[in-house]
Amino acid sequence: MTDFAPHPDLQVREVELTRPLHWLALAWKDIEKSPTSGAVHGLVLACVAGLLFWFARHEFWWIAAMLATCMIVAPLLATGLYDISRRLERNEPATLSDAFRIWTCGDKRLIQFGLLLALSSGGWLLCSAALVHWMLPASVHTPIDFVRLVVLQPHFGLFEVWVLMSTLIAAPMFASTVITIPLLMDHPRLTLWQAVFTSWRVVALNPFAMAMWAGLLCLFTALGVGSAFLGLLGVVPMLGHASWHAYRDLVVYEASAH
Repeated sequence: MTDFAPHPDLQVREVELTRPLHWLALAWKDIEKSPTSGAVHGLVLACVAGLLFWFARHEFWWIAAMLATCMIVAPLLATGLYDISRRLERNEPATLSDAFRIWTCGDKRLIQFGLLLALSSGGWLLCSAALVHWMLPASVHTPIDFVRLVVLQPHFGLFEVWVLMSTLIAAPMFASTVITIPLLMDHPRLTLWQAVFTSWRVVALNPFAMAMWAGLLCLFTALGVGSAFLGLLGVVPMLGHASWHAYRDLVVYEASAH
């Protein structure tokens, strides 16, 4: 079996459109059982994002780089929340120190996946910069410049193309990450590419439910960021725990079948 072949013991499950709401409900139960761990995770990301935004607030491209950085940090930071949910699922003690151990476990597959996230985020940033500079005669330096010259420009063109390009980059990135990290954590012998391939199978089998899940992720993330990052204190643990339950709902390990 090659690294790119589907793992024979991992079966993908089909779920209904509204299933993501169930994952959010389960996430709140995990938060109630382990509130400190969730709050610390939210605080870490809120502080990182807030500091990056403060230093980059006058330069649009530095803000874009900050967003790209958060796209890398958030999924890796959530590994601690995945472990908390896994321990609660097994009726095991779940403490903040357990989450810290996951952060420092040194799993090479997670490091490799982090590099892939960095390449994808960097690619989005470079493509955005190239597109804006190619299609716009004036230069974009500040956030106000971007809003005035790109978002509010009166003619159909640049902003719509930028949104389309961002979507085309974000869609495969989402498909590659939706259950990959919890899958790698739960199966130490699984290769990175088998996990990514399984994540794509999940999205292919559940396009509408995954579209709803992606929409909820974007909505709550926007609310967290739009509240001066304070909302991330609740959004990060909610989405982190919910992502673990999404994985458990969407992938079934059936070793006995082979």
